[in-house]
Amino acid sequence: MDNKESIAKLISDSLETKKKMLEQNQIECIEKIVNKIIETYKNKRKVIICGNGGSSADALHFAAEMVVRFEKNRAALPCITLSSNVSSLTAIGNDFGYDASFSRQLEAFAQNGDIFIAISTSGNSKNVIEALILAKKLNIFTIGFTNTTGGKMKDICDLCFCAPSSITARTQECHILLVHIIAKLVEEKIFN
Repeated sequence: MDNKESIAKLISDSLETKKKMLEQNQIECIEKIVNKIIETYKNKRKVIICGNGGSSADALHFAAEMVVRFEKNRAALPCITLSSNVSSLTAIGNDFGYDASFSRQLEAFAQNGDIFIAISTSGNSKNVIEALILAKKLNIFTIGFTNTTGGKMKDICDLCFCAPSSITARTQECHILLVHIIAKLVEEKIFN
């Protein structure tokens, strides 16, 4: 297969995966997530989000869309990502172990009425699972972004978007589309 064929296949695979997001259960799940985030912001609370690797980049992207803007200039919305403070991450890793990297920060920042969004393409990242367990103890509403199986996250999260793929790249492509859907609808419903 030459490069053009490989490129066309990758684009086609991505499109096919995203088409599966049009299934009714996927749309209903996305709508519930959007509505919960809108409700949280209307109640003057914040979103806290985390992920590892590419999912960390997606968390940062999500936070930027909320704090800065998506398509329209409007007031900033509070959103904290737990993967951006290198000093905290390395101190927690050194003092408590990497599995506590998100839960320790969540303990510091989470307040009643906030939402915690956990991103893991496998649904099994230990530090993400530890943060979800703590969020439940703190009575913080939890949302997961994961793959088609949902991993361990599926049974822990209050709402869990399971991208319709087990391939990491396709899963992440669905997650970033989900971020853009959320950003668009949050702006429309809060700042109409």
